[in-house]
Amino acid sequence: MRILVVTNHYLPGYKAGGPIRTLASVTDALGDEFEFLVLTSDRDLSGPPYSSIQPGVWQRVGKAQVLYLRSTERRWACWKRRLNALDFDVIYLNSCFSRLTIRTLALRWLKLIPSKPIVLAPRGEFSPGALGLKKYKKKLYLALTKVLNFYQDIVWQASSAYEREDIAHAMQGKNPIVVVAQDLVPVRKRNSDIVFKDVGALKLVFLSRVSRKKNLDYALRLLSGLTGRVIFDIYGPLEDLAYWKECQSIIAQMPPSIEVTYRGEIMPEQVMDTFGNYHLFLFPTRGENFGHVISEALRAGCPVLISDTTPWRGLEEQKAGWIVPLSQPERFITILENMLQMDDAAFREYADHARRFGETAANDPAVIEANRTLFLTAAKCN
Repeated sequence: MRILVVTNHYLPGYKAGGPIRTLASVTDALGDEFEFLVLTSDRDLSGPPYSSIQPGVWQRVGKAQVLYLRSTERRWACWKRRLNALDFDVIYLNSCFSRLTIRTLALRWLKLIPSKPIVLAPRGEFSPGALGLKKYKKKLYLALTKVLNFYQDIVWQASSAYEREDIAHAMQGKNPIVVVAQDLVPVRKRNSDIVFKDVGALKLVFLSRVSRKKNLDYALRLLSGLTGRVIFDIYGPLEDLAYWKECQSIIAQMPPSIEVTYRGEIMPEQVMDTFGNYHLFLFPTRGENFGHVISEALRAGCPVLISDTTPWRGLEEQKAGWIVPLSQPERFITILENMLQMDDAAFREYADHARRFGETAANDPAVIEANRTLFLTAAKCN
């Protein structure tokens, strides 16, 4: 079976975060039984075109054949010609609101390309937090496309039962076909030792794109009232510069005991070792369909303090971290204060439990089987 993957960004890019790692992991896990063709941009989320690739020419990347396209080659007429020229069995769209997805669905609706089975992975775009950003524009688009039957016979990928509910709610009245197939994660190991923990000191990390959806400003506001020596390091692309300025204004008002530093971007292979330098991953995100960075923190032995807007559950029971609703900032603060007073022995117990929890979740063979089922289900829909 030949699967045509349509995605805004792919390897060697990394700034778009989890979706890139998900797709690379899917092609790696299933590339021996399915043939993956990837159509993508010739650049990362921001920055110039890749210097290491030749656009417009198919190239082998891992177990997939990838075609990197310049912006001119992604316009309507070129996109139509490209899809009509390719031989494939299933289209795998990543994102509901990207231009490439919209163009593909519109061309299919207009019968200007072959009506092949489609898998659509919204990647958390239907979570309440994500839909709350530019909500009127998104609501209008969804209402229009549902009236036009853009999503007829489409198979939706949900990365969790929670996302399945989000998709059902967004597609209300359309009885969507939804397959739950958790995101696959790359196999990596931490090389560094776990950081020592002093009572009254806490090293926190935020590692993600700096955008309103990731909720860095909420994390910063939690810290201002803490008593003790707190280091809070921020890693990730500055996706929204206006939003970053808002965060900087909060940072400027921090007391001297709270040291906040922006550390810039890091490469994917550096992520797990970076987490090993911190006591806690503070990530009050507004919504994640999976949260690759949460998986990497756990596998690195870094406990996590996250919002309840991700599919991760059971952290507290396993002493791997905490899950707190965004409506309860006081509980976030209580956990942070308790972490401040934690000694090294207690911290290492949490770190060990986090690592085991993350590794168990990452090595579940049922996840690979669910992703296989996703494409086989779609192939039967034609």
